[in-house]
Amino acid sequence: MDDPIEISPFRVDVRQSVLDDLHERIDRTRLPNQIGGIGWNQGTELGFLTELVGYWRAHYDWRAAEARLNAFEHVVTEVDGQRIHAIHARSPEPDALPLLLVHGWPGSVVEFLDVLGPLTDPAAHGGDPRDAFHVIAPSLPGFTFSGPTHETGWHPRRIAGAFTRLMSSLGYDRYGAQGGDWGSVVCSNVADLAPDSVAGLHLNFVVASAPKDGSAPPLTEEEEAALQRMAEWRRDGAGYQEIQGTKPQTLGYALEDSPVGLCAWIVEKFGAWSDGGDGTAAPMSFTFDQLLTNVTTYWVTATAASSTRIYWEMRQVGREAMPQSRIEVPTGIANFPAEVTKMPRSWVEHRYNVTHWTEHQRGGHFAAMEVPDLWVPDVREFFRTVR
Repeated sequence: MDDPIEISPFRVDVRQSVLDDLHERIDRTRLPNQIGGIGWNQGTELGFLTELVGYWRAHYDWRAAEARLNAFEHVVTEVDGQRIHAIHARSPEPDALPLLLVHGWPGSVVEFLDVLGPLTDPAAHGGDPRDAFHVIAPSLPGFTFSGPTHETGWHPRRIAGAFTRLMSSLGYDRYGAQGGDWGSVVCSNVADLAPDSVAGLHLNFVVASAPKDGSAPPLTEEEEAALQRMAEWRRDGAGYQEIQGTKPQTLGYALEDSPVGLCAWIVEKFGAWSDGGDGTAAPMSFTFDQLLTNVTTYWVTATAASSTRIYWEMRQVGREAMPQSRIEVPTGIANFPAEVTKMPRSWVEHRYNVTHWTEHQRGGHFAAMEVPDLWVPDVREFFRTVR
C-alpha cells in the first residue's frame, strides 16, 4: 500500500484582478459573422452566445458562485508532483457511505452543486438518512482547481491510481464510485485497481464493445437505433475529439486567450448533449448562471488547455488507460435518453457485473446537473444494495 499523502484545506478565492481582466477581455471581444438562418448547424449560434456573454459581463456574479462552492469543505493534495483538488462534503450521518464522485470534460465539480446537499444530508431534502454519503468530488488533474498538468502521462488509469490514494489518505477504505464522461472511465479503473475497496460502481455513461467471442444476443431495435445515432454523432459531432486528441496545445492558445472563445467551445457541448439538444438548439436545460459558473471556473484557473490534454493522453496509451479485466464489483448503469453514447446491455454486462439498470425518460450527458431529481434517486437506489 502506498504511503498516505498530505492533505491540506483549500478555499476558492479568485483575485479581483483576474475578474477585472476577464471583464476587459469580454469588452474587447471581436465576434465572427454568421450565415443567416444557419442556427446551431455550424456550432454555437451567434445570437445565443451574444446574449449569454452580455449576461456574463453585466449580471453574472462570480462571488456568489464562489460563496456557494465554499459552503463545502475543500482539500488539496499532491500525487506524483501533480496538484489534486477535491470537494470533501461530509454527511452529518455517522454511517454515511463515502462516495467518490468524478466529473468529465467540459464539466467540473460545479456539475454537482445541486446534488451535494441531497447526497450528504438526505433527511434535510425529504429523503431517508440511511441513504447518506460522504462525498469526495475531485477535480481531474489538469482541470480547474487541480491546476494545469506539467508533464505527460495523466491518462485515466493513472488518475484512478491517484484517486485511490486520495481516498485512502482521507481514511476511507470502503467506498462507492460514481462517474460520467471521463469520470466513468476513471471510476471504472478505480474499481479495477481497488476492487476490495469499492463497494459499488455507478455510471451514467459507459462504453463497451461487442464481445469478441460472439456470445452477445442479437440487438434489439432500440439498441440498433442507439448505435446508429452514435455512428451519426461520430461523423458530425466528434470533431472536438480529433483536435483535442491530436493538437490540444494549438487549440489551447485560443481557449486561454479568449473567454468568449472558451465559452463558445464549452457551451456548445452543453447544448448538443442535453435533453432536447441535438446540436441545433440552445442549451436551455441549464440556466445562464449554471453555464457561466462552469466556464468561469475554467477561466479563472487557466486550465482550458490542460483539460483538453486528457484526450491526447488517452490516444497515447489506448487500452492501457482502460480497466484491464472485467469489473466484478456490483455496477449500476443509469441511462439518460440524450446521452451521446448508449451501449447495448449485453455488451456492458460482458465487461461489468451489472446489478442495476435504469432507463430514464429525460436527461442527458450532464445528468447530475440537468436532472438531479432523477439522478439522485438512482444513485441512492443502487447504493442501497451494497451498503
